Amino acid sequence: MSRKLEAFSPYFFLAPALAGLLVFRLFPIANALVSSFQTTGFSGIGNVRWVGLENYKFLVQDPTFWQSFKATLLFTLVINPVQICAALILALLVNRDGKAINVFRTIFFMPVTVSTTVASVLWGLMLNPNSGLINSMLAMVGISPQPFLTSSRQAMWSIVALTTWRAAGYWMIFILAGLQQVPTSVYEASTIDGANGLQTFRYITFPLLKRTLTFVVVADTSANFLLFVPMYLLTKGGPAMSTNVLMYEAFRNAFIYGDRGKACAIVVVILLLVLLTVGLEFRLLRSEQ
Repeated sequence: MSRKLEAFSPYFFLAPALAGLLVFRLFPIANALVSSFQTTGFSGIGNVRWVGLENYKFLVQDPTFWQSFKATLLFTLVINPVQICAALILALLVNRDGKAINVFRTIFFMPVTVSTTVASVLWGLMLNPNSGLINSMLAMVGISPQPFLTSSRQAMWSIVALTTWRAAGYWMIFILAGLQQVPTSVYEASTIDGANGLQTFRYITFPLLKRTLTFVVVADTSANFLLFVPMYLLTKGGPAMSTNVLMYEAFRNAFIYGDRGKACAIVVVILLLVLLTVGLEFRLLRSEQ
């Protein structure tokens, strides 16, 4: 009896996590996939019709969808390297001993404690083109006021700066944990061999940090594909649709236009993009090992 209980004990402890994964992850994905082949009439949820691939055909012919697709790719291509490089630099800076270094670790991690909603509101106030703190500081050094969130050329970069400020400290913690797993004897041997800082990073730190970086790259990519709070609070997808990423477009279709089928079709496209991108990242990082 005791052996049977012992054999089932791992499944018992895994059951809550598996149940959460099933209810909060897999079921919504399956529901979105089924709903992407349906349409809902104006009379409500009870008036659901099976339309097959019609929602996807409409997306392919919709210029707004392609504009959102481009904005999503641009946002992802820019923000992932920026956030990971910033997190890596911060982790390398604080990967040393000393009481004072804990102060810097805390300072770098503090933005993570601010919710995305609050951070968006604060940055919206700071980036206000008329009375924002950033333009006041630029004026002190003789730079003319910038439109930031009201410019189609600067809005996306402003959101990239906001999200990087908040996320870099979070990913820094994972990379720092990976750095601290590298044996000091390896660094001592490289010093004896006369390796400089760049050679040490290239031939020791980066290869031994690859598993941690793989996790950070994949998790960061997934999170950024699903990000839409700053766009919702600060720009509403504008100006000129420059920040109208796919996740915000799905939100607009579901809760503003009431087109649940089209919104679910966009969510399925996002899911496929995430799977494709993550698969490429795994392949690239594995091939370098």
